[in-house]
Amino acid sequence: MQFKTIKPKDPSLVSYFILCFLRIVLVFVPQLGYLHPDEFFQSVEIIAGDEYGLEVTRSWEFNSTFPVRSMAVSYLGLKIPFSCLRFLSMYTNYFLGLNLRGSYVTLVFPRLLMVTLSFVNDWSVYRICRSYGLQYQFRLLTLASSYVMLVYATHTFSNSIEMALCSLLLYIVSDCMIHSNTIIYQREFLEEKYRAAQRTVEKVRFYKLKMSLPSHSLNHCFVMATLCVVGVFNRPTFLLFGMPLVFHWLLRGMGTRTVSFTDFNMRIFIFVLSALPALIVCILIDSIYYGYLTLAELERQDIGINNFVVTPVNFIRYNIVSENTGQHGVHPFYTHLLVNIPLLYNVLGVIAILSLLLMIYRFAANEYTSLPRAQSFVGLMLSAIFFPIICLSLINHQEARFLIPITVPLVLLHAPKLQAGLAASYPFKAPSRLKDFLYHNVLGPSVSPKYLLKLWYTANVVLTLFYGFLHQGGVYQMADYFSRQVDVRSADVHLHVVTSHIYSMPQCFLGLPSTETLLISPDSGQKYRRKKQFFLYEYGSLDLEQLYRKLKLLVDVCEMRSISAGQRYRLYLAIPSSLSEQLNDIFQNRTSALIKHSQVRAFYPHLSTEAMPKVFGQHPCGINTDVDELDETCPIYARDDEQNPFGVTRMLKQFSSVVHQFGLILYRIEVRRIK
Repeated sequence: MQFKTIKPKDPSLVSYFILCFLRIVLVFVPQLGYLHPDEFFQSVEIIAGDEYGLEVTRSWEFNSTFPVRSMAVSYLGLKIPFSCLRFLSMYTNYFLGLNLRGSYVTLVFPRLLMVTLSFVNDWSVYRICRSYGLQYQFRLLTLASSYVMLVYATHTFSNSIEMALCSLLLYIVSDCMIHSNTIIYQREFLEEKYRAAQRTVEKVRFYKLKMSLPSHSLNHCFVMATLCVVGVFNRPTFLLFGMPLVFHWLLRGMGTRTVSFTDFNMRIFIFVLSALPALIVCILIDSIYYGYLTLAELERQDIGINNFVVTPVNFIRYNIVSENTGQHGVHPFYTHLLVNIPLLYNVLGVIAILSLLLMIYRFAANEYTSLPRAQSFVGLMLSAIFFPIICLSLINHQEARFLIPITVPLVLLHAPKLQAGLAASYPFKAPSRLKDFLYHNVLGPSVSPKYLLKLWYTANVVLTLFYGFLHQGGVYQMADYFSRQVDVRSADVHLHVVTSHIYSMPQCFLGLPSTETLLISPDSGQKYRRKKQFFLYEYGSLDLEQLYRKLKLLVDVCEMRSISAGQRYRLYLAIPSSLSEQLNDIFQNRTSALIKHSQVRAFYPHLSTEAMPKVFGQHPCGINTDVDELDETCPIYARDDEQNPFGVTRMLKQFSSVVHQFGLILYRIEVRRIK
C-alpha cells in the first residue's frame, strides 16, 4: 500500500480535536435519537431497575431460566458507576437539592461512560500508526468525523463496547507482530553472524547478543486472553471479530528458522490457561446474578454443575437456530456487504468493497505478487474486516450495528484514500482506453479526493443529524414528560399510555418504584407490594382501525373500574404526527362513538420509519381532535388557491405540514360526555 505523505504540522489534528470535543458535547446536549431498543433494554433499563429498584421492562434475554446475556461486563461497567452515583445523589439531594436520579442523568451518565470508552478506539489507531510508522493525523480525523463514533460509540450498545475491545485487541496483536518480526530478524541475523565467525571470541560475543534478545513468543498473552473472555461475555459475536486477530498472534514468525509448530502449540496452550481466571470470574458473576449459585451454597461448598450458567453458550445455542433469529427480522445474505457497510461508512465502505473485489480479480488473474502476505499488516487488517462480515452474513438477521467493530481496521487501511485518491498509481496491468478513462477521471489522485472527501463529510453530517436527533427522537422526550406527570399527579390516579408506530419506551426514565419489590410496613410489620399505577400498552405498527378498537376496549375497562372501585384514571395515546390525519378521520367517522381525543403535547423532532411523513397531507391547524367542532378545520389550501397550485399560501402551508409531521403527538383519550 502507498500512503500520501502528510506534513508534520497537519491541520487535520486541529479538526480532530474539535470533533473529539463535539463527541463529548453531543452527550450532554443530549442526542435525542433512539437507534434501537437494545441500547436501553440490554443495559440501562436492567441496571437502573436493579440498582434503584425501579419499575422496568426486563427483556427476554435476561430470563433466569435461559439467560443469553451476561451481566459480568454490565456489572463492572454500569452497575458499579450507578452505585457510586446513587451514593453521591444522597448528598447532592440533601445539601444542594439536586437530584441525580432524574431522566436526564439516567440518559446522560451511561453515555458519558460510553464516550470515555470510545476514545480507546482513537488511542488504538494512534498507537498502531506509531508502531508501523504510518501517518496518524488524517486517520484520526477520519475516525472522529464518522457518525459511527459520534452516534453509535456514545450510545449504550453492547456493540459499542465490542468495538472498543476489538480495537484494543487489534493494537495488542499488531504490536506483538511487529515486535516479534523485529526480534526474529535480529535473532536470525545474529545466528548467521555466529555461524560465519571464525574466532571463538566472536562466536561468544554473538551468542551473548542472541541470548540477550527479549522474549516475544508469549507477549501480552494474559492480557489478550482476558480481553477475549470479557469480549465474548459482553457479546459472543466477539468470537468472529477476535478469531482472526488471535490467529495472527499465534501465527507470528511461522515459516522462519526460529519459530516452529512447537511454539505455535505452546502459544495455544498458554493462551487457554491464561483465559481461565477471567472465565471463572464471569461465570461466577452470571451464576450468582441469575440465582443459580448463592453465597450460602458457596459457604457450605454444596456446589454442582447445575449451579453454573454460561450465558455465551446459551446465546450461541439460541442464534444457531434460524427460526429464532428469524423472529427478529429476516434479511438476505448480502445485506451486510451491500447495504450495511455503505450505510455505516458510505464512501469508505465502498472503497473497502472495491479493494476486496480488486484483490479477488488479481488472485483469479494469477497476479500473486501484488497480493498482501498473510502475516503482514495489510493481511491482518483485511482479515479483521472481512472474516467477521462473511461469518455474520451466514446469519439471517443482519443489522448495521453488528459491524461497527470493523471501524478501526477499516480506517487504518483505507482512510488515506479519501485524501490521496482511490489509486495513487496506475492500478491496471495492461492499459486500454476504458482503463485510462477510469484512472484519469475517477480513480486518479488528482480527481477522486475532490469528491470523496465531500461525500464522506456530507454523508456523516446528515446521518449524525438523522440518527442522533431525528430517528425516534420523541420517545425520550415523552418519557421525560411522564416522569414529571408521575410526580405531580394525585396518588389515586392511574396513568394508562398507549403507543403505536414507535419504539418501546424505556420505563427507567420514569423513576417509578418497582411493584415487584417486597416491602414491610413499619407500623404493622406486614409485608406488601406497591400497587401498579402506570400502565404501558405498546402495539407496534398496529393498524389504526384496530388501534381505535383497542382504545375503545381500554376505555370501557377503565370506566368500569372507576364506577365499581372509584379508580380514577388518565388515558393517553402516543403516535407519530404523520398519522394524525388518518387517526382524526377514524374518530370523525365514528359519529356515535363515546370516546374523543385531544392533543396534549407534541414532541419534536421525531421520525418513525414505520410511519413516514406524507408530502401531501392535512395541515396540523386543520386537525381538530373534537368531532363536535368540525367547522374549525381548514384544508391545505383555500378555495381561492384551487386554480393556483403553486400559490404562496398553499406552498407555505404544504411546507409547514411536512415539517410538523416530524413529531410525536400525545393525545388524551376521554369519554364523550353528553352535554
